[in-house]
Amino acid sequence: MATSKTFFFNVKRNEPQLVVAEKPTPDEIKQLSDIDDQEGLRFLIPIIFFYPPTVGGKLDPVKAIRDGLAKVLVDYYPFAGRIFEGPNRKLMINCNNEGIMFVEANADVKLEQLGDGILPPCPFMEELMCGVPESGGVIGCPLLFFQVTRFSCGGFSLGIRLNHTMADGYGIMLFLNAIGEVIKGASTLSIAPVWQRELLSARSPPRITCTHNEYEQLELDNQSTTNPQDDNILTSIFFGPKEIKALRNQLPTNQAPSPTRFELMTACLWKCRTIAFEPNPNGITRISFLMNARQKKEMNLPIGYYGNGVVYPAAISKAGILCESPLTYAFNLVRSAKAQLSEEYVRSVADLMVIKGRPKYATNLNYIVSDLTRLGFDKLDLGWGKPLFGGVSWATSIISFYSNSKNYKERDGIVVPISLPPLALKKFRDELHKMICGPISKI
Repeated sequence: MATSKTFFFNVKRNEPQLVVAEKPTPDEIKQLSDIDDQEGLRFLIPIIFFYPPTVGGKLDPVKAIRDGLAKVLVDYYPFAGRIFEGPNRKLMINCNNEGIMFVEANADVKLEQLGDGILPPCPFMEELMCGVPESGGVIGCPLLFFQVTRFSCGGFSLGIRLNHTMADGYGIMLFLNAIGEVIKGASTLSIAPVWQRELLSARSPPRITCTHNEYEQLELDNQSTTNPQDDNILTSIFFGPKEIKALRNQLPTNQAPSPTRFELMTACLWKCRTIAFEPNPNGITRISFLMNARQKKEMNLPIGYYGNGVVYPAAISKAGILCESPLTYAFNLVRSAKAQLSEEYVRSVADLMVIKGRPKYATNLNYIVSDLTRLGFDKLDLGWGKPLFGGVSWATSIISFYSNSKNYKERDGIVVPISLPPLALKKFRDELHKMICGPISKI
């Protein structure tokens, strides 16, 4: 696939419209859970899918998806409501069926002309995504923004902005799969949606019983790593079998259980990124990773629960030790932090939100990663088969997302968008190259 990151084209958008449930729905107020209601989830997460033209000219994607939304919103009616803030900053939903924002658009280009520009970090996100209010689009705004863009070849893209407080990756996939089912003719959904946000609300009385390094705000080091997002460069790293093998070869051969791709990539990215910022050696660096309460059967979350189950335990280290130690050191810290996930840990996070006023995660010398590879974004079939790419093609200065993808050489692997200042990016790339392509030390 040719590189086309600087390709220019025009997109003509129709006037935005609100899509509401096609049948009457309950008019009520619902509370979000205390796991939904984390300050760190109060943003719109952009998700994009690219579908190639299909043989035989199937349904118009704009009409099919718009009609599918109206049908699915009968069951998922809270998505058509509006969030407001109650006492103690508690978020609630007014289920008033005001609707989700929907935009029909047409691009004067063939999808194939975008080349590898459809891969993260997609440079065409602003053209292919519905705009959002200046307020940021969380309070009093639509909870979902959809844009379906037709390409001249018959292919199309589906750009979505999701208010993250409403659902996590698993939850939005339940919603999108439901749309696919009704488009393909289903009269009932295979998985009924479940609200029950009280399952992840704080205990009474709330009590913090675990260590939560992800929320511990430390004094800024003399060399702050907080950089304006506008100055950053958005790029991506591709981890295929070759890169994963190079990382695995740096660990002891008797490592048990066997290292996962996630553990290897996360340890590698944390170390390289920390080195790139040249922090105070005594400063505390951390890596947080989103983990889902659904992984713990004792949480008893129903299969149709579409709220957030995410917590983000953190591994911490003195920056100097992390930078100077072999990959095994970072790997062991990542693995130990993953082991923190338990029912008690999730309950402790919900209680912490209430006790400490819903704090945001720590930002200085922190890096947060979210693994989307097992959620099925790359397999979402709305009636036109699998997408060429499906996932989050975006990163912030401290957050990256892992998505299944092919690279420009058509190799299968995992792609990770990352946002770094120019000087740090150069150092990061140098360190990554040494780690994947240079001499290997297991000690």
